[in-house]
Amino acid sequence: MERILVVDDDRGIQDVLDIMLSREGYQVSTADDGAAALDIIRKKQFDLVITDLKMPRMDGIDLLKGVKETAPGTAVILLTAFASGETALAAMREGAYDYVEKNFNVDDLLSIVRDALEKREADRLGKPLPHPEGDGARYFGTMVGRSKEMQKVYTLIGKVADTPANVLILGESGTGKELVARAVHGNSARKTKPFVAINCGGIPENLLESELFGYMKGSFTGAFADRAGLFEVARGGTIFLDEIAELPVILQVKLLRVVQEKTIRRIGGSEDIKVDVRIISATNQDLHDKVRRGEFREDLYFRLNVIPIHIPPLRKRREDIPLLVQHFIEKYAREFGKEVKRISAYALELLLRYPFPGNIRELENIIERSIALESSSIILPENLVIAEEAKGAAAAHGFPGEFPEDGVDLNRELERFEREIIRKALDKARGSKTKAASLLGVSFPSLRHRLEKLNMENGDGEGK
Repeated sequence: MERILVVDDDRGIQDVLDIMLSREGYQVSTADDGAAALDIIRKKQFDLVITDLKMPRMDGIDLLKGVKETAPGTAVILLTAFASGETALAAMREGAYDYVEKNFNVDDLLSIVRDALEKREADRLGKPLPHPEGDGARYFGTMVGRSKEMQKVYTLIGKVADTPANVLILGESGTGKELVARAVHGNSARKTKPFVAINCGGIPENLLESELFGYMKGSFTGAFADRAGLFEVARGGTIFLDEIAELPVILQVKLLRVVQEKTIRRIGGSEDIKVDVRIISATNQDLHDKVRRGEFREDLYFRLNVIPIHIPPLRKRREDIPLLVQHFIEKYAREFGKEVKRISAYALELLLRYPFPGNIRELENIIERSIALESSSIILPENLVIAEEAKGAAAAHGFPGEFPEDGVDLNRELERFEREIIRKALDKARGSKTKAASLLGVSFPSLRHRLEKLNMENGDGEGK
């Protein structure tokens, strides 16, 4: 049983953490300040110390230094109501595992505790941390996610992969539609044959036909030799037609013939060529609406949409964000030769609150740039480059007034939003903080600390 020492001069926080951690099976001790904590640590071994930053006699940073001198194998998590980038960086440099605000989410803090203890054990044994690759609940091919929404996608892929049915993948831009297409192909009997992808909206109409169907020598200026199209290249395998909604009407007719008769004819050719190809299409548009407006052939729509797979946007699967973040950290740390291992809890909280209009592609870009800028082993909030992304999010979500040229202070806007939500909860609870905490889905101590942090303790309801 792992031993955890909780250090805080607030008995309310002590009690909350004691109950929360004891329920998880940890053996918990408490101390009121850093000096008392060090006395306890000299007499008893602990696996983890969770300490407040601001305390009488000895603050959290000094306690951290003392722990590292007295018991260097003990992990330390700093807990504070006042987030500061400089303090966070100082804490990480002194060897803290993480830095968490007092208005923590219980599940998030427990996850950080488990990760800290897991890393401590791995360091003690001299073994690398276990990598989740291959964990069916988290990974499927190159896709990352364990949310219920993604589990449904994984299950559907498993059911349809080994059938000959055409698949239509639907989802917003940046959700990973090509990864789904590759997963379908990779789990089918065609997996040893080619997977050929083409963006129907990224190639001019006069070139797209020759790319898809090929051409014969002399069929047009510049056709100096016969050339096979992508349908021939993909023979026996899968062709992925991304942004199928952008396919010109004239080519929709030719594609319908391929789907129905399993043959193609090269430009300038007179012979039909048999092609055994599975077609997977994708779009971020409402294809049914385009059919209704006469912009997409209905018969082709039904031929392509035999099995629809809907990919949820990232804002609908937020529990996957930590997994995706860690996945991209490992990817770009290797690529850039950086020692960045993970993201701080507060930085992750900012990402969890962000709407991600650009979905997974946007998240990947944010982490890539953050890795490039980060000089420590952990991504801190100030190195999350999201000002430009926030502009798009603000436009999509009704940000009031003109958006500043240099972006926004995300922390301030989140604080403003938090203040507004708490006021509404207190109004609905008629001033009862206990009822308001229940409405907000947080504990009473957590709400109390939020009120103190936002200077809302007076004048916003004093009911019990």
